[in-house]
Amino acid sequence: MMDELGSLKHLFVTMFMSQLAIFVVTPAMPDVTMTALCPGQDECSLAIYLSGFQQAIIGIGLVVMMPIIGNLSDVYGRKALLTIPVTLSIIPPVILTFRRTKKFYYVYYVLKTLTGMISDGGIQCVALAYVADHMSQAKRASAIGILAGVGSAAFVCGTLADHFLSTSQIFLVATIASMIAAVYMQIFLENTACLKDSIEKQPILINEMEDTELDCETATNIKVFKKVPSLKDILCFLKKSATFSLAASVAFLNSFAEGGEQAPFQYFLKARFHFKKDNFADVMLIANICSATSQLLLMPMLAPLIGEEVLLCLGLTAGFTNLLIDSVARKIWVPYTAALLPVFTSLVKPSLQSIVSKQIGPSEQGIAQGCISSISSIANILSPFVYSPLTALFLSEKAPFPYPGFSIMCIGLAWLIAIIPSAMIKVIHSSRLKKVVTLEG
Repeated sequence: MMDELGSLKHLFVTMFMSQLAIFVVTPAMPDVTMTALCPGQDECSLAIYLSGFQQAIIGIGLVVMMPIIGNLSDVYGRKALLTIPVTLSIIPPVILTFRRTKKFYYVYYVLKTLTGMISDGGIQCVALAYVADHMSQAKRASAIGILAGVGSAAFVCGTLADHFLSTSQIFLVATIASMIAAVYMQIFLENTACLKDSIEKQPILINEMEDTELDCETATNIKVFKKVPSLKDILCFLKKSATFSLAASVAFLNSFAEGGEQAPFQYFLKARFHFKKDNFADVMLIANICSATSQLLLMPMLAPLIGEEVLLCLGLTAGFTNLLIDSVARKIWVPYTAALLPVFTSLVKPSLQSIVSKQIGPSEQGIAQGCISSISSIANILSPFVYSPLTALFLSEKAPFPYPGFSIMCIGLAWLIAIIPSAMIKVIHSSRLKKVVTLEG
């Protein structure tokens, strides 16, 4: 186990630095946005709508780009494709390092929107495929959990740094961390072999193919998708496995909830409890310490014992509980206490990613993770159109009834609904295991 994880050490360093650059600016963004757009105010509908619009546009870009990036990484190798999003992530924080006036903010807004279409999901997508290249199936869940834990640890470090840095220094640190990630990766990260020569040996899916009848020309003899996979290619890929399709539906609902947990939840806390940069940083710090602990320690221990499917259901239940508590909170200490629940919620994504990874062969890891990222991005497109106006309405004086946290409770409902397909994954997985045992007997 340790020898295999040792082959991922340079990827972990690259991921830590790139994620640190992203997360160090997160607690500061609500204050920076409000100061630029609505100075001196605790409520700002323009900031909520702009954040939601940016999230939607980035989501549209990710829907298109993630399958392409994933597929190209299958063809040309992981390092080559990881270079692109890591390098692009350097650009946006440079702008706010100099000034944070309205004009500079809008320049940042445009550049962040454009680069986010590739960097926001591309880094994680290719990194997951890199892990799958180097880890056996039995140990893959633990490795993916550790990769997620590295991201959570980067969030913890970024949040701690926010307490000691001025706003301009925060964006300077983000710029430097992105540059270090790009340079370190080029020097130390080993490129995985391109799959052009070996791809004929690999099946498109290793599970459940015999039970699926599809009208796809490539169903039995797919070597590699086109460099730019079509919608038909992606749909054909998704329908190959019932487990894969259920995982895709859970990914959609999970991202739909996570999309609402971004800007709308932050602006809810700001309006409800007058949160400032340090308050956001404290809540995020608690949540991500719990996440890092869970992903680095709990998941490697529990996944082999109870399975990723059980961890997935547990995490979704905790996510709903977390937001339900926040939605009815009347005291400022409640969000801090609820921030302990990500010790379970943080298991959702790595569990999903491990389940998906085990459904396919080595030569399709990139396109598979790209498809899941694309589906998640569709949810991120739709989420702000639902939750941003809902949050703005219930935080305003025009709310139809006095429940400021109603939109937050609605966000949690997406996690509650996701428990249904996640439970079906467990049932299908168990029935398949019984079938195998019967055949062997």
